[in-house]
Parts: sequence; structure tokens; C-alpha cells
Amino acid sequence: MSNPRQPAYPVNPMFTNRWSPRALTGEAITREQLFTVLEAARWAPSAYNYQPWRFIYALRDTAQWDPIFNGLREGNRTWVKDGSALVVLASAKNAQFPGAAAPGPNAWHSFDTGAAWLSMAFQAMHMGLVAHALAGFEPDQIRAATGLPDDYAIDAVIVIGKQGDKAKLPEVFQQREAPNDRRPLSATAMEGKFSA
Repeated sequence: MSNPRQPAYPVNPMFTNRWSPRALTGEAITREQLFTVLEAARWAPSAYNYQPWRFIYALRDTAQWDPIFNGLREGNRTWVKDGSALVVLASAKNAQFPGAAAPGPNAWHSFDTGAAWLSMAFQAMHMGLVAHALAGFEPDQIRAATGLPDDYAIDAVIVIGKQGDKAKLPEVFQQREAPNDRRPLSATAMEGKFSA
């Protein structure tokens, strides 16, 4: 598929080439491939180098897959079933930063974990894999399935796999299976003061 995305300024093509397909083949990936994706995320920047992110993973056809998979909302399960790995991306809500007498709220935990997610996405793309972040999951079910303590946020569930034929997708997803555009930079970047 050719990429119709055209940046307004000369950015590296990796930014416009990355998108989130849903069509997956169902082929397995190796633990080494998964850990290569997670290793890229490990090197993401974070406030005070605290690294609040945690990765709870499951490879397909293992005992760990179903408990996480079953915590996804039904619409997502229709296509995630063909994924190769699931990663619950969580972040520590509290941190003990340098100079602090005790741990306290980390206002940047999700921001920093977003950087880890993007690192995963780019590494997966570099390896010829798909990484798709999901918000469509049941937090209580995912928390129970993974044993995640309450002082960790669930930021997303990531499905990783090999890109497949969109004809395998339900019709509603086939129509959306293409790189999408973004709002213009002029509607997002404001000099000096916010404007709607």
C-alpha cells in the first residue's frame, strides 16, 4: 500500500510511515522479537530517569494470553485474536525523586510511558511488525488478570504482530484500514498564547 500521508514540513519518513493496522496474520513471533521491541522502549526518556513503565506481556498460544485477551472489549477481540503478542503497558503513579524524603505522586508517569510506547511502535515498524495501542479494554479485568497493584495505572494494551490482509477484518474495520491524516499544524501550534 502506498502511503498517502504528506507532511507539511520535511520530517523523517518514519513519522508518516508509522500507523496502526488491525489486519494481522496470526503468525507467532519469537520471544527475542518481542524483547527487542521492549528493549527499545526501555531506552525511552523519563523525568529524573525514573522509568515508571512496566510491560506485562503474553505471547499467543500461551497460558498468559487468554486472561489479557479476555479483558479487551469485544470489538477489539474480533481482530486482536490474530495478534502475536499482547503487552499491558502500565506506569507507576508514585516515585521517590532525588531529594524527596518519601515517595509521592509522579505527575509525569503517563507522559513518560507514552514515550516508551512510541519507542515500541517505531522499533516494531523497523522490524516489519505492527504495534497497535488499544484503549478499548476493561481496566478492572486487566488489573485482575495481571495482578497489577492499584498504585500502577494501565495506560494501554498493545497488540504486536505481522501485518495481514484487510479482507480478514470485519467490514467496519476494513473501511478504516489505511494510514489516516492529522489536523494541520496551524490548528495545533500556537505562538505565545492558547487559542481554540
